Amino acid sequence: MAATFTLLASFAAVGGAWLVEVNQYGRYVAMLLLLLLGAALIFPALSERLMRPFVSLGGRLQQHADQQGNFKGSLLLGVAVGFLWAPCAGPILGLVLAGAALNGANLYSALLLLVFAAGAATSLGFALLAGGRMFKLMKRGLGAEEWVRRGLGIAVVAGVVVIALGWDTRFLSQFSYLNTANTEQKLIAQLAQKPGATIVAETLTMPPLTGATQWLNSPPLSSEMLRGKVVLVDFWTYSCINCLRTLPYLKAWDDKYRAQGLVIIGVHAPEFAFEKDQRNVQQAIRDLGITYPVAMDNQYVIWNAYKNEYWPAHYLFDANGKIRHKHFGEGAYKETEQMIQTLLKEAHQDVLAMGDKLVNVAGTGATAAAANIERSPETYLGYARQKNLASPEVLRNDVVSSYSTPRVLKPNQWALQGKWLVSEQSAALPTAGGAISYHFQGRDLHLVLGSRSGKPVRFKVTLDGAAPGADHGVDIDALGNGIILEQRLYQLIRQNGKIGFHTFRIEFLDGDAEAFAFTFG
Repeated sequence: MAATFTLLASFAAVGGAWLVEVNQYGRYVAMLLLLLLGAALIFPALSERLMRPFVSLGGRLQQHADQQGNFKGSLLLGVAVGFLWAPCAGPILGLVLAGAALNGANLYSALLLLVFAAGAATSLGFALLAGGRMFKLMKRGLGAEEWVRRGLGIAVVAGVVVIALGWDTRFLSQFSYLNTANTEQKLIAQLAQKPGATIVAETLTMPPLTGATQWLNSPPLSSEMLRGKVVLVDFWTYSCINCLRTLPYLKAWDDKYRAQGLVIIGVHAPEFAFEKDQRNVQQAIRDLGITYPVAMDNQYVIWNAYKNEYWPAHYLFDANGKIRHKHFGEGAYKETEQMIQTLLKEAHQDVLAMGDKLVNVAGTGATAAAANIERSPETYLGYARQKNLASPEVLRNDVVSSYSTPRVLKPNQWALQGKWLVSEQSAALPTAGGAISYHFQGRDLHLVLGSRSGKPVRFKVTLDGAAPGADHGVDIDALGNGIILEQRLYQLIRQNGKIGFHTFRIEFLDGDAEAFAFTFG
């Protein structure tokens, strides 16, 4: 009997999870099922009517088992008992299965089914051993059992109402939160290639630079044309905060070593769709003061030729086109510049009149170096890479839907407020009045923003419920006012005081705002 319950219930649970996965309306079907089963607990007559077909089947199996006898008959009798017991167990089992359909087949549901089956078998086993005395005790408790069933039924119906109104997730969001960002980052660091500086042997030749969709600040270049030059290839994209923080060094190296034979090539490989727009990239290059050649690699042809995986990534080649040094991520500026000097000396021993002194740079605004403190992780708002969203409503992909902000945000949680269209890469606000909140840690808070219509979008920022004052970023004033004029990374917070967890909120005063990703410094 226990095996029958567990096996059939497991199939039902898996089927229910599959149903919800392929069709979001399966959730509503499951809630209707919960409502029906709750009513069956409250009204025994309804329960008996629902289970009558199963009881009838169990009766036929029992008759067949009586005719068979021996071990085979015992097995059939066990199956029959399972069906005969359905009038009592059916609603409870149904609740378990409906819960599995809503939450998916998981270890919790499997253990619940196993305990349920074991409890059923244990109850009947005790009844068999105790004989008539146990049956008398069970009969005395029938009245209380009936009221317990009805009480459970009322609780189930109330639970359906709570789930349908979204009160359950709103409640749980206040108490059940586990920040896994640090653990995830540690696992990624262990399982993936760790970014860093590497001096490599003179064996790998510079991959081709063909395949760029457009060259800026220069005619198209090729690896053959660059022979005799020391070449630094930098993979970047203009809304990447890590890339922006390396630019002061790249620009300083270009100024100092270009005349000595160094060629820096920025390969712009877009992360978001708007970064493929040539006008956006040209505007960013002008704003950032980049004068060295930039190849727009919209189709990732150069990216794939280098087998690159990071923004930013630096590849340094000697005058013979052999790779001698590479570095992924920020940092290692001293090692990179020293290698630049070494390769220039190898190629042109008499041209280093500038000496071996290293550049001394300090970025401003978003290009300033990150603070050496714990900070919140990079957070994407599109559903493709989304995490830590605390809005209690069910996320609806590519559909305009209403979201709300819980009363309390836990560390590194964020939430939407208002009617948003969440797509693969971004969260867009069709009309004015929506907001985004984030409980973050870090000196700087940046947000990649854009306007879907191209028109200016006004917004207002608060920090812990007040105007940011001296802690405002370069893209807003002390009162928190700012305007989206183009699609790029905006620095909204630059703290001057004690660095800790703070609640950031941005409210959009016009429609058509689009938000892509948070980064922190």
